[in-house]
Amino acid sequence: MKKDIHPDYHPITVKMTDGTEYQTRSTYGKSGTTLTLDIDPSVHPAWTGGNARLMDTGGRVSKFKKKYEGLGF
Repeated sequence: MKKDIHPDYHPITVKMTDGTEYQTRSTYGKSGTTLTLDIDPSVHPAWTGGNARLMDTGGRVSKFKKKYEGLGF
């Protein structure tokens, strides 16, 4: 491997939304940094199987549904 071209790989602490913490290694920040998550697998609907609400910003969802309403969406 070439020297001095790779990022520093060091231990950090990851803090989940429920307050639990775990140690891992990362290139994020500096050694000993705490990465606080806003969304994590313990609360996100993609991992928990919950229902995700669809936000209609600018009417894009409504426009899509109207355009393809005959296809049974």
